[in-house]
Amino acid sequence: MSTAHTPGTQVPAKASTGRLGVAWALVGVPLAYGVYETLTRVAALFG
Repeated sequence: MSTAHTPGTQVPAKASTGRLGVAWALVGVPLAYGVYETLTRVAALFG
């Protein structure tokens, strides 16, 4: 089996699990906080 790639094909990149986790945390934590704040304010508005 050859390791040469034909033009136009994509080679999957190897992502570090730690870096991927940090990236998700940087996006997920503020998003989760925003959803929590929104839900608590909606509950206070209608509750």
